Amino acid sequence: MSDEHYFTADPSVPFQRETAYAAVWGLELQLQSGSGVFARGRLDSGTSILFRETEPPKGGRILDLGCGYGVIGLAVAAAVPDAVVTAVDVNQRAVLLANENAASLGVTDRFTASVPEEVPAGAEFDEIWSNPPIRIGKEALHELLLTWLPRLAPDGRAVMVVGKNLGADSLQRWLGEQGFPTTRIASAKGFRVLETRRA
Repeated sequence: MSDEHYFTADPSVPFQRETAYAAVWGLELQLQSGSGVFARGRLDSGTSILFRETEPPKGGRILDLGCGYGVIGLAVAAAVPDAVVTAVDVNQRAVLLANENAASLGVTDRFTASVPEEVPAGAEFDEIWSNPPIRIGKEALHELLLTWLPRLAPDGRAVMVVGKNLGADSLQRWLGEQGFPTTRIASAKGFRVLETRRA
């Protein structure tokens, strides 16, 4: 089945919501996912590894890049009272679900999901967290990362989880070549957790 529907789902078309449960950083989150959104009804393996192998950020301005129904950014908002989270996704249905989940968790004062063009052009972030959409293809992925990584604050970092079989190691090298030194901070069950800094 094509992943294309993850990037085109229209929230005005009726769709089936499905509850997803996520154990993250000592918290139990109950979230609504839905048809046409990545990892419907579950916490996907890569994001699960990301949570298991990391500590939450200390606070600041956090970007959840390719947020889906919002699990990474919502976990940050729930676990870190000093974090202000911007979540972005091209899938409008995902954005709708992420904002609904923020309301159910009571974090709408510190979490906002939107499509990328609605993020202010000058917005800068202390950290970017992502399970990036590798399956959009290498060229589109590179364009995505080169759009958002320059928005890191000078001492900022990005934390991403990428499958080894989906090119994590080559992506790590490529990021370094683009001026974003990247190290592997964890490896588990076929996934790499990468930390990218501004040069």
